[in-house]
Parts: sequence; C-alpha cells; structure tokens
Amino acid sequence: MNSHLITKWGMCLDIIRDNVPEAVFTTWFADIKPLKYEDSTLTIQVKSNFVYEFLEGNYVDLLGYTLNKVMGEGTQLMYSVLTDKENDLSVEIQTERGSNASDTATEEWDSMLINRYTFDNYVEGESNRLPRSVAESVANKPGRAFNPLFIHGASGVGKTHLVNAIGCKIKELHPELRVLYISAHLFQVQYTDSILQKSFNDFMRFYQSIDVLIIDDIQEIAGLQKTQNAFFHIFNHLHLNGKQLIMTSDRSPMQLKGMEERLITRFKWGLTAEIERPDLELRKSILRSKTHKDGLKFPEDVIDYIARHVDASVRDLEGIVVSLMAHSTINNTDVDLNLARRIVGDFSDFEKRPITIDDILKKVSDFYGVEVESINTRSRKREVVQVRQVAMYLAKKYLDMSTSKIGLYIGKRDHATVLHACKTITNLAETDKQFRSELNKIEISLQSA
Repeated sequence: MNSHLITKWGMCLDIIRDNVPEAVFTTWFADIKPLKYEDSTLTIQVKSNFVYEFLEGNYVDLLGYTLNKVMGEGTQLMYSVLTDKENDLSVEIQTERGSNASDTATEEWDSMLINRYTFDNYVEGESNRLPRSVAESVANKPGRAFNPLFIHGASGVGKTHLVNAIGCKIKELHPELRVLYISAHLFQVQYTDSILQKSFNDFMRFYQSIDVLIIDDIQEIAGLQKTQNAFFHIFNHLHLNGKQLIMTSDRSPMQLKGMEERLITRFKWGLTAEIERPDLELRKSILRSKTHKDGLKFPEDVIDYIARHVDASVRDLEGIVVSLMAHSTINNTDVDLNLARRIVGDFSDFEKRPITIDDILKKVSDFYGVEVESINTRSRKREVVQVRQVAMYLAKKYLDMSTSKIGLYIGKRDHATVLHACKTITNLAETDKQFRSELNKIEISLQSA
C-alpha cells in the first residue's frame, strides 16, 4: 500500500477524531482502510453496507471537509463496500456529498410536535419543578445535558406538555436539527407496517437520521419483543452519536413489566425525573392560567372549590373548566359556586365508575345485536369482524391496556390484529358519516353506564 496515502489518511483520521466522540471514532472510523487515490478521488474500504449508510447518513459533511483540507479542494470520495469477506468481494459506491438533499429534508421535516405546548404556558409548582428545570437544560443543550431523559408520572400530570415544550424550544434554538415527537403506539404501528410492507430498512434509516427523538408513553411497547428490539438498536445508534432521546411513561423504568432488561438499563443511563400530582397551590395556578388564556375569570371561591375537590391530574382540571364554560355559554349564566358544585359532583360520580372491558363488549354486542360469545370466536363473518374491531378500538381508547392484552381478551387475537382493527375503525369513522354516528352512540352509552 502507498505509504504516502497511508500518511495522508492518518492525517484525515486525526481531524475526524478531534470532531467526534471517541466511541464513535473507534466504532465507525478506526477500521477504515484507504485503498487508492486516483483522479482526485479517494477510495476507502468499509466493512459493510451498514457502515457505508451510517457514514453517508451522519458524517458525509465531516468527511468532505476533511478530504478537502488534507487531500486538496475538490477531492471526491468513493466507498469500497466489502460484500463477501471470505472471498474478498466488494462493490464501489460514489458518495452523494455535494447534493442539497439533507437541507431539503430538514426544510420538509414534520416534527409532529404539539406547538401549543410550550414552556411559556407550562405552569410550574413544587410537583414539577425538577422535571421543568431539567427539561429546559435539555432544550438548551440537546444531546449534552441529561441524555436520555426519562420523565414519568401518572396519567394527566403534564408529561406530554413538558416534552413537547422541549421539542418546540429545540426547534426554535436549533432549526437545523431533526426533532420528532411520536407516541409509542404510533411507533409500534409504523414498525408493524414496515414489516408487512418489507420496508424495515427504510424504517430504521428514518429513525437513525433523527437528532432529537421524543417517545411518549413508552410503556405501550412493554411485552412487544420485536418492537423493543427495533427500538433498542435505534436507541443505541442515536445515543452513540450524541443524539437526544426523551421518553415518557406512566411508571418508572424499574416498574416497566414486560420491558427488556437491556432497555431498562439504558433508560437509566441519563436522568429519570418524576412529575407528581399537582398540589393545591399548583392546581389553583393551573386553573387561573387556563381561564385567563381563554379570556375568562372565575370567582376565587370557584377556583378554590375546584382545586380542593379535583386533585387527580391537570387533565381533570382542564376538563372541569371546559364543562363549566360549556354550561355557562349554553345556559347564558355566570360561572358561580353552585354551578361548580354541580359540575364537580357529576364529574366525581363519573370517575367512580371506571369502564371495563366487559362493559365495552356488552355495549357493543347490545348495539349490533351480536352475542358476546360470537365476538370471542374465530368467526370471519363480516358483521362479526366489524363488531370485534369496534370493541378493540374502544378498548384501546378507554382502557389502560396494551394491544397484546386487548387481543387476548377479545377473540384471542395478537397485537397486530388489534392495531389493524384500530386503524380500520379510525379510517371508517373519518369517511362514513353513518358509522361515525353509530360509534358516537356506543361511546355515549358507554360513558353513561
């Protein structure tokens, strides 16, 4: 091998080492071999197509800058990808460096963030002060401060608001970064679709290109081994490359039953922060903030009464405010303590009657005139299939159950069948007015049970 070429490539490696974490250098760059330099083109050998795709996807600009500095302006890069190590067979691939594809992708990138959730309208109190402080640090220094960040707490305490606030702030401070907010449920749907459509490699490439990945309700993939395996590799890839990972859950990592130990270990690599249920003063502040934002002003005795009697979650407080506003508008009356007592009383009565999977099966079977036993059989009759799909959809919407458990209880189906059912019913409700009306009637009867 040309000693001059080896020396030049060594100079390239020195520059690269100064610009990437040591672990990244050792894993991805240290084993690269320079093969030849002809016609202003450097050919380097990499061990696999995966390494080539990784370098092109993440470090093509660094490689281009380095080659121009060491080898001379206008130097092109060619990869020799080893396809058969035993027989020393390889294929040469020209780099795509110089195109503006990455800039275009950034411009067209859909972060899926909920833009109304910001730090400005996140009300702070004792129960969320630490998570709020940590979240702002992550927003200011993504990938460097608290990575990964794992936020947990009961349903409705403000986890989704906080992680979206992080994402929105990062986009404001670092518009060049690819930020993605997604629910674990949708991640699972995308993974399943990628397997069915034989596009798994595209699925992985997409997630490995993200700079800030926010996964909401990570507990949703508990018990789903193949989905967890895909996420494990995505997590490793992003973390290794200094990309920010943010996750929320309704429980701490140690309480995630059905989650692989290797994932739980990684969840604890960074910082775990709990958002507790809001205390009395925070509940009052949230109510004042909510009504002020909507251009209203509730009497202080109403604020105090609601805050003392609704203490479960932020979501419950917001629900009470919406109900009060609706009753006040429809009946053209002021919001007073009597109305607050009535609405809170109705709300409390409803809360005492949790919906069960048996309630759903009975309501659906009664509405369509199909026996519950038929829903739980393997029948493929069209009318039975649709009733079964409706029951699965409602169970997913109203119950804190994984898709695997729902499938087990309804017809002994697997989680993929439940996901397909939810997708089918959602699409049908959006396109068929009569079906949407039927679904609404079932939900109303379910809520008033």
